[in-house]
Amino acid sequence: MDKKASIGLALGGGAVLGAAHVGVLRALDELAIEVHALSGTSIGSFIASLRAFGMGWREIENIALDLDWLDLSGLTLSQFGLLSNKKFGRIVRKLLGKRRIEEASVPLAIVATDIGSGEKIVLKQGDVAEAVMASSCIPAVFKPVEISERMLVDGVLMENVPLSPLLELGRRPFVCVDLMGSHIFRKPDNIVDLLLNAFYSTLKATTAMQTEEADLKIELDLGAFSLVDTRQVPQLIETGYRDSLPLLRQLKDDGNS
Repeated sequence: MDKKASIGLALGGGAVLGAAHVGVLRALDELAIEVHALSGTSIGSFIASLRAFGMGWREIENIALDLDWLDLSGLTLSQFGLLSNKKFGRIVRKLLGKRRIEEASVPLAIVATDIGSGEKIVLKQGDVAEAVMASSCIPAVFKPVEISERMLVDGVLMENVPLSPLLELGRRPFVCVDLMGSHIFRKPDNIVDLLLNAFYSTLKATTAMQTEEADLKIELDLGAFSLVDTRQVPQLIETGYRDSLPLLRQLKDDGNS
């Protein structure tokens, strides 16, 4: 990596733990490492979208600190789920405007799951707010998001740390951020806790295989944090920064040697 170092960056899912991604963006900024491509799953798709449309880490940090993470949904009646995350979509539109994925200043891919066919869906075109809603749509909690006659839900079911869209670009190095690699699961307090534990507890082995081709896998030490406790957002941001900075610095130094 030369003085104009750049990476492809994959941001994984992990509910409120996603605030740690902001710390990674801070570390990249301090090291003057640019991002030439972004992919995201679930909350990672939200942070990736903000960055792809030109927001810096400080601006995203302010959004994360102000965001009411537990008020991203509204009650709706559906045979497929009790909640709708349309409110999340409205937040994305408020922040970015009515934009399409292909309009991003940095190539962006968002991973979702077609719950009707069991296929992984990589969204590279279309309304960015709808794509983020789909990628973050917890099955049985949120009503599926319909895009192009597909019923889409959380991409965590297919690829929680979405390296594969970056591999298609073929421009290394690729950096993956795994929020769940060191997570310690706790007894659930409610149905959302229960479902998140069920989803993420099955992912470790799959994620390890799916990210083997990454040049750097940042496995953040977030074991002490809750998936849903929003009071820890500032500490999550700081942990993401502290844990990723030396790894990214080493990647840059190795590229310059």
